[in-house]
Amino acid sequence: MKALLAPRALVKLQERLLNWYGRHRRAFPWRASRNPHRIWVAEIMLQQTRIAAVLSYYRRFLERFPTVRSLAQAREEQVVQAWSGLGYYSRARNLHRAAKEIVQRHNGRFPRTLAEALELPGVGRYTAAAVLSIAHGVPLAALDGNVARVLARLGAVRGDLRAPRRWRQLEETAHRLLAVKAPGDWNQALMELGETLCTPQMPRCELCPLSRWCLARVRGLTSSIPAPRRKRAPVRVRIAAAILRDPRGRTLLVRDPGAHDHVLFSRLWQFPAVEVLRNPEKELAAYLRTTFGLNGPRLELEARPAARHGVTFRHVTLLPFLIHVPRLPKGDRTRVVPLGEIRRLPISSATRKLAAAVTDRRR
Repeated sequence: MKALLAPRALVKLQERLLNWYGRHRRAFPWRASRNPHRIWVAEIMLQQTRIAAVLSYYRRFLERFPTVRSLAQAREEQVVQAWSGLGYYSRARNLHRAAKEIVQRHNGRFPRTLAEALELPGVGRYTAAAVLSIAHGVPLAALDGNVARVLARLGAVRGDLRAPRRWRQLEETAHRLLAVKAPGDWNQALMELGETLCTPQMPRCELCPLSRWCLARVRGLTSSIPAPRRKRAPVRVRIAAAILRDPRGRTLLVRDPGAHDHVLFSRLWQFPAVEVLRNPEKELAAYLRTTFGLNGPRLELEARPAARHGVTFRHVTLLPFLIHVPRLPKGDRTRVVPLGEIRRLPISSATRKLAAAVTDRRR
């Protein structure tokens, strides 16, 4: 990367990338203004989520919570409900907590310093740098996976880019290359380049504005940089869920019922469920008897079509059982709702799939 640090070469590199970004930048709603609230919400939503999936959620979320104050004044359940289906619900909870802190400690304005921004729940170095550089022009380099890949290819950096030492090296490189007079556009330009041209597979080097400086291209290493990350071996999980239904068409939802909940159901309202090993019907009946006092041997569990669900390295099979009961049991952290209205609640996509097994008329 030494050649890149020569003043004239650095200026030329910055000009080429910024000019390319000015011509080819995609029109996303969060790029329509420098409003820090809109930029912050977008950056949180875009964490581990594809842009195409975020677009519709982003518009609806901002229609409901157009300002940080409106977000802070909402109940957590309302925020999570607006987020429902987007996944990784800790992001929504942290967004809500951070909004409250911004109102209480910063008079309703997103902080303008890195140290203050990093104190907010759910805001790490990348998010803080992205929001501050784009909204306020603070000269901070934002390093995410797309940017890291671009920088690694420019400098022919081999190995696992997420290794602490290598990541620090890339952070230093990002800081040295930063266009301090236009940090927001610069950060977005690098992200755009990584997302559209300098992709993980089949990079389009012939269209890249930085190809003349790219050591990986010169050395024929673009296909091997970055090194593929080791994937965790897949784990297969089977979850049996009880969809209890009383004569009035109501069902029972629970919260935090077991160890599987944090990952699969995101600590949202869900059907009583248990991870099963051999006999789903018997194991679920035993769980209902122990937890709610339902008489397991007398219960008639009607198996409904199974559904597939993926969560990171987990390959989950959802096994819904419809159970008619004369009355729904009561317990801590339970909620009784009409079965047909469950989709209006803040629920995970896994719970939506289970509900569809008994509410979808096509089944």
